[in-house]
Amino acid sequence: MKMQIMITTTDEIKGQEIAEVIGLVRGNVIRAKHIGTDIIAGLRNLVGGEVSEYTKMLAEAREQATDRMISEARLKGADAIVGMRFATSMVVAGSAEILAYGTAVRLKHKG
Repeated sequence: MKMQIMITTTDEIKGQEIAEVIGLVRGNVIRAKHIGTDIIAGLRNLVGGEVSEYTKMLAEAREQATDRMISEARLKGADAIVGMRFATSMVVAGSAEILAYGTAVRLKHKG
């Protein structure tokens, strides 16, 4: 069974004490647009509204980047990730990198 990793965007976890700062952990994924999605998105642009195909693609990319960040934290023996953030940047026309990053820590266990 995999160890549960607590993730927060704050720099501390209420009710928990950080015993050790392990360091930066990150996960990334690069996604490219699909021609079929572009055609549907182009049609949606004519009538307006959410381009749900892109919303789904980016949500999946964020999830995959987060999973990779968590895997790195587990390998380093972390209990939690604090200060977690996402960053996005264009790599080449039609593709973007989604980066999830934060600080891996070990928590002080009570008992």
